[in-house]
Formats: sequence, structure tokens, C-alpha cells
Amino acid sequence: MGEAVGTGPRAGALHEVVDGVYAWVQPDGTWWVNNAGAVAGDDGVLVVDTCATATRTRRFLDALTAVTGGAPVRWALNTHQHGDHTYGNSLLPASTALIGQTTMRQALKTDPLFENVPPAWTPTPNWGAVTRRLPSITMDRELTLHLGGRRVDLRHPGYTAHTPGDVVAWLPEERVLFTGDLLFHGLTPLVFMGSVPGALRSLEWMRAFSPEHVVPGHGPVLGSTDLDSVLAAHERYYRFVLATAEESVRADRTPLETAKALDLGEFAAWADSERIVMNLHRAQADLVGEPMDLLGALGDAVAWNGGPMATGV
Repeated sequence: MGEAVGTGPRAGALHEVVDGVYAWVQPDGTWWVNNAGAVAGDDGVLVVDTCATATRTRRFLDALTAVTGGAPVRWALNTHQHGDHTYGNSLLPASTALIGQTTMRQALKTDPLFENVPPAWTPTPNWGAVTRRLPSITMDRELTLHLGGRRVDLRHPGYTAHTPGDVVAWLPEERVLFTGDLLFHGLTPLVFMGSVPGALRSLEWMRAFSPEHVVPGHGPVLGSTDLDSVLAAHERYYRFVLATAEESVRADRTPLETAKALDLGEFAAWADSERIVMNLHRAQADLVGEPMDLLGALGDAVAWNGGPMATGV
């Protein structure tokens, strides 16, 4: 992996995964602090996701300009709808073709957090000088980009997982996979706007690519030797959530009641452990066939946490 370029240990750093393929990794990957990336081809650059705030997105794009010699950003992909991966879209050049899955575009269009952030986090996120920018190109299941001599396959799993509109970017020649938030490396996965069974199913789907390098949505970049253990940890967590939700429904308990009495075991040491409440909200709503209360899930996570959740934006 190439030398890191950034503006400080917690501001983010650009790592060259293989020649001309970059991961923008922002420690420590917790609330609103994501990974992004880029692929440089002969005729321009593909950006994979932006960041939550104007400041963080500018750091990423400035670092990318430095290593590519100012090569034009011709395309950009949003791997899913969440603001930590999309709110910086408006800082991309106006000429950039922005790509997203069809349901992802609609979800970003109606995302209420862009204008009205509830008091669920501390400090309260400040997105900065950004405007809501939606993909101009939408895809359903698959799309292939050709960046000069470099191929990038954009793939949707075909079902709801982390969100309804997840897309991975796969470089078959370089064996590099950008997963978006289908993977969280070293911290608690979040599935409350998706499907826990779908997120579980997506693990084998990602494994089938047989990648040698994996850029997760949050946390350090993975090599092939680490991937199996990370996928296995995700599987254990999702099965734990599902089993807990099933017992909670049988006992007629709320997600918060269940979470307060729950031993998280091996998952207690993962950052953002309060997400268990939100993930139980999703799993229990799906089990009983009811819509999930988004604001209620956030409020219960704050209650379980004993106060607003920490973020570095």
C-alpha cells in the first residue's frame, strides 16, 4: 500500500491501495466519519463517495488532486444514501457525472437529516457550505465504467441490505472491492434503514468477488487474509441481532427494554455499540410487519447511551 497523504491523523489520509486506486480513510470511522476512495484511469478519475461535511470533503478532494496531478473527476459513485457518504456531493465539479442506485437517489432526495439534524449526536453535526446534490445517472442492478484501460463494475446485490440502494465498486483486474457500508471494520454495523437478513445475505455475495483488497465503508482497509474474520464477525453480530429480536418479540418487549438487559458479549468492545438499539428496532419491525419509527429508534439509542451519541464532525 502506498504512502498516506492527508492533513493529520484524525482528519483522513489517502492511501494508494494499488497503482492508481486510492482509499480515503478517516479515523476512527464512527458516526458521520466515513471512508471514500477514487480510481484513476487514463482519461479521468472516478470518486467513490464523498464525506459528511464540506471541510472533510474538501480535504479528500484536495488530497486526490495532489496525487493525480489535477486529473479531472469525470465520474462519482454514491455507494448508498447516507449523508456521511453523500452530503459532500455538491463540492464535486459541476461536470462530474454522479451515479447512484435508483432507490438511493430517491432516498437522498427526501433525506430529512440534511436540513434538520435531531439532537441525537454531540457535537451536533454541521455540514457546512453544501447543497443537496442527487445522482444524475441511476442504475438498477449493474453498470460498468471504462476509465481508459481500467474497468470498474458497479453492482447492486439485488435486495435490501445496509439500505435498499447499496452499490459496490469492483475492479476485476486489480481485485479491489469498495463495499460502502456493507462492511464496517472494527466497529458496530448499522442496519436500521435496511434489512438484517439482507445484510447477512450480502456477506457471501461480497465474499464471492474473491477480492485481494477491500475498502470498507468505515474502518481500516482490509487484505484478503483479514476478510474472512471480518465477514465472520459480521455474521455473528447479525445472527445475534436476529435471535435477540425474535426473543424480544416473543416476550412482547420493546427494543430499548431488550437492549437495556442485554449482554453484548464480544460486541461490547466495538465502537458505536448503541447501534444495537437501532438494529433491534429494524429487526423487530420487520418481524411483526410494521414500519420502523426512525426518530423513535434514534431517541432510544440516545436513551441507552445515556446521552447524545459522539461524533467527530
